[in-house]
Amino acid sequence: MISALALALSLAACGGDADDHANEAAGEHAAEASGEHAEAEAATGEHGGRLLEQDGYRVELAMAEDGTPPRFQAWLYQDGEPLPSTAGKVEVRVTRLGGQAVSYTLTPQEDGSLAAIDTVAEPHSFDVEALASIGDKMLRWEYPSYEGRTIIAAATAEKSGIEVQPVGPGVIADEHEVQGLLTPIEGRVAEVTARFPGPIRSLRANVGDQVRSGQTLATIESNLSLSNYSVAAPISGVVTARNASVGGLAGEGMALFEIADLSQLWVDLHIFGADAQHIRPGVPVAVTRMSDGKTVDTMLERVLPGMATASQSTVARATIDNSDGLWRPGSAVKARITVEQQPVELMVPLTALQTMGGEEVVFVRVGEAYQAQPVEVGQRDGQRVEITAGLNKGDQVVVEESYLIKADIEKSGASHAH
Repeated sequence: MISALALALSLAACGGDADDHANEAAGEHAAEASGEHAEAEAATGEHGGRLLEQDGYRVELAMAEDGTPPRFQAWLYQDGEPLPSTAGKVEVRVTRLGGQAVSYTLTPQEDGSLAAIDTVAEPHSFDVEALASIGDKMLRWEYPSYEGRTIIAAATAEKSGIEVQPVGPGVIADEHEVQGLLTPIEGRVAEVTARFPGPIRSLRANVGDQVRSGQTLATIESNLSLSNYSVAAPISGVVTARNASVGGLAGEGMALFEIADLSQLWVDLHIFGADAQHIRPGVPVAVTRMSDGKTVDTMLERVLPGMATASQSTVARATIDNSDGLWRPGSAVKARITVEQQPVELMVPLTALQTMGGEEVVFVRVGEAYQAQPVEVGQRDGQRVEITAGLNKGDQVVVEESYLIKADIEKSGASHAH
């Protein structure tokens, strides 16, 4: 059942008419809680099972699971006195959220009980129909037996940011998270030098200016000819250094400016240990700028043969586009190298996965009901996880704000109770 307190808190953060929705939810929860309380007060028998009584007959129905696979077990009584297990027959029919129905036939056991052969899969959350025949008497009971289930109105779920998506096939990636630095590409950095010595008459660029190849950047009066000559940019790019001032003396070959073509940059990524043998050129790389989280996709071009002396790492290199000029040489970046991609039949985002009662679960939605469903998981990467058991293709699973569902179930005390 849904926790009114959890809803009130989540809706308060949404503003607007949250109080009205919270009060409405609280009223609904009170009505549901009263039914839940009545269920909790159902009489139990000496074996810890639920007592079902009708016309002087009684069936104690339990879920036997202590140290054994869970299965239904029952004991028969008439007028308060125990009957042998051969005195009647019992069948239990359960209907799970979504309409899946399963029947269990209980047969006599040597210990005086009747027990089902088939085990009951998790979650043990369903509507129960119990049928018994004792002598010529036919008996029938119906009751809900829910655990790990809650109800959330669609409008409330939307305001709380709860989102679902169908379970389906996908790809699990073998990924490696690494860090690195941005550097200019070799051969795309040039110095602008004086050809002849003499006083500097003009400088026409500053650090950070974009210049084009052939553009005049300085004028120098030659000491040899006593006439001015121009110094032009050898490449297009951005001025990264200015080493002269107007009126100063330029020596022959003196570097006046440094220009770098930064329209593309190298990403030098540091790889440690055995990963260096595992990572090969040609695999995808997602590079993320640490300053604002912007990510670009590129390809690993080469793994350099040497090692970085300071870090004792192997350098793997990729190239990124920097036409917007927002990636700066010397900046630290992080990257995700995808070595291999493995297709899987069923997968969910990691955001869908929660832990309850020591088990990994997801929350399946049917209508406005949410059910904790234990799952078995396989491969995973930084974003997705393979589901090997517990879900079917097309099941609607909560993928955003799943922790709200978990908190609501735990606060209502419905996480695991038979």
